[in-house]
Amino acid sequence: MTAVTDQDHHDASAENVPPQEGLSGGDKAEMQKNEEKKAERQEKKGERKQGERKQEMKQEKTEGEEVKVGDGGAPDSGESNESDAPGETPSDGGRHARVAADSGSGAPSAPKDPRTESGSSGAWDDGLIARRVSEDAPPRETVVETRVSTSAAQPVMPLAYDGPLRSRLDALRELVGLSRTRLDSRTLAEAGRVLDEAAARRRLSGQHTVVAIAGATGSGKSQLFNALAGVAISETGVRRPTTAAPIACSWSDGAATLIDRLGIPGRLRRRPLQSAEAEAQLRGLVLVDLPDHDSAAVQHREQVDRVLALVDAVIWVVDPEKYADAILHERYLRPMAGHAEVMFIVLNQVDRLPGEAAHQVLDDLRRLLDEDGIALGEYGEPGATVLALSALTGDGIGELREALGQFVGERGAAARRISADLDAAAWQLRPVYATGRRAGLSERARDEFADRLADAVGATAAGQAAERAWLRNANRACGTPWLRLWRWYQDRREPSTGRFAVRAQPDEEATARQRVEQAVRTVAERASAGLPAPWALAVREAAVRGAQGLPEALDELAARAGTPSGRPTRPGWWPVAVLAQASMTILQIVGGLWLVGQIVGVMAPNLGVPVLLMSLGIVGGPGVEWSCRLAARGPARRYGLEAERRLREAAAGCGRARVLDPVAAELLRYREVREQYGRVTGARAVVG
Repeated sequence: MTAVTDQDHHDASAENVPPQEGLSGGDKAEMQKNEEKKAERQEKKGERKQGERKQEMKQEKTEGEEVKVGDGGAPDSGESNESDAPGETPSDGGRHARVAADSGSGAPSAPKDPRTESGSSGAWDDGLIARRVSEDAPPRETVVETRVSTSAAQPVMPLAYDGPLRSRLDALRELVGLSRTRLDSRTLAEAGRVLDEAAARRRLSGQHTVVAIAGATGSGKSQLFNALAGVAISETGVRRPTTAAPIACSWSDGAATLIDRLGIPGRLRRRPLQSAEAEAQLRGLVLVDLPDHDSAAVQHREQVDRVLALVDAVIWVVDPEKYADAILHERYLRPMAGHAEVMFIVLNQVDRLPGEAAHQVLDDLRRLLDEDGIALGEYGEPGATVLALSALTGDGIGELREALGQFVGERGAAARRISADLDAAAWQLRPVYATGRRAGLSERARDEFADRLADAVGATAAGQAAERAWLRNANRACGTPWLRLWRWYQDRREPSTGRFAVRAQPDEEATARQRVEQAVRTVAERASAGLPAPWALAVREAAVRGAQGLPEALDELAARAGTPSGRPTRPGWWPVAVLAQASMTILQIVGGLWLVGQIVGVMAPNLGVPVLLMSLGIVGGPGVEWSCRLAARGPARRYGLEAERRLREAAAGCGRARVLDPVAAELLRYREVREQYGRVTGARAVVG
């Protein structure tokens, strides 16, 4: 549809005028009036159609463009091309539009310099915070620049970790798995978060580096953000807080998923207004402007903490007033000392410092950073980059841009950030895995535990009883018949107590139980000495669980493994001793009968021979018995020691199965997690 102009309407009216011959003057006037009304209706109709056509053309133009607002005042419906899938080209063939606009102005003009824009009044408001902003300053004008991208979309490559970092992450994952039954979830929360973030970051682009700009109120971080982008993207001013939500600016395509991970909506995503050379220098950079970390609004501080845990690097912006602020150093810089390689500390607003004051403040800032434990990247050493600049005048911006370009071009910030997070998580877990002391259960402690259990069951007394029983049996076999008859008579009158173990009295049983409990407590304390608190508690609990029912089990073992029932085994010389004793008895009988025969007169009188025989039998019998008793001491002693050994081994086996083995299992688990912890920290061995 073509626009209809006023000249066209007049021409059309002239062509369609009917002939006026034969008409009266009134008729002619009425006809002329009708023609004028008709022309007026056609003109309004043409203007309306022309407006509709312009609206359609404007809508078709903006549907495929990437809108970029330089002053942060884009409408909510504006979406940047970062919301597209990684590696995809915009729907309009790579055409991008950058808009820096405020409502109330429609005339196009050149983009304004943020350094001259904020200082239009030329006076300080309070001499410290910011330039005075005139309340009646004219609104900024809309600037639209259309760019046609000639380069094809490149595929987004995921992040790749090197071998040592992958090994450390695997060790941390194994460490968390082994520790879940011994440590509470709150202790392992940070380690789990690092593993989750490492896995999430690995799936995203490895060609982009996400850098956050953080700072306190009035430090000028938004001015620095705009200066790096080359266009007023983030809102600046004296009203605090100015930045209410994170704003992302990407220097290349394919960073949509990274920005999605930060939770930044599409209406807060921008593209910089830069030359081709500047864009090539910072290609792959995703810059995020954060709210003030000391903002009075709690949600602002929460957003800062959330985003700082997700970005690859951070630029801390400080000013000459708040560079020594305790909140900054104690809450952020000191806990993040291990992240020095992915940190930039920028002293902004140096234009306010006269003469050598800027160098003095910068030196004092370096001193404070050194006290915080932050390594400074000077003289080729890895560490934080410290710079002084002025976002208002532009001094030092080029140096920061160059340092950022080199930092982003290395493509190693994400891996260094994950490695630093891993170090911080390992250091936080050190108290629960290492104490600096050796731990374990020595052989001496095991032997002492076995001895205590043997004493509790009376192993020594049982051995002595077995020895006495063996001697008693030997005396019965080798003693004289007359003595054996006497002992038989005594056994019939009183029950024997030498063959079987006497049942302990109640007080003796209580004493034995106390000895067992004391032995368990002692071995548990020795095994848990030098262990971290959670593992020491686990060792003691294992020992206590094993001690339940241990006294009863030891009593049963004492009954089974004590002095055996029946007669003890006899040595090889025992039959000879029995035969000798029998011979002495026969001599006594023969000599006695001989004497009786002589007295009766049956035999011829001869007192010498029968008296000699009887004397030999009477003296030889006790002699044989005494000799057997001497010879039986060695076998009896060995028999008693053997009985004591069996009881000690039985008691030690019971204690080992019920107490020592569970304790050793806990110590072995601790040794495994300690080895994994050594792999996480990169050390070959961890003492304690």
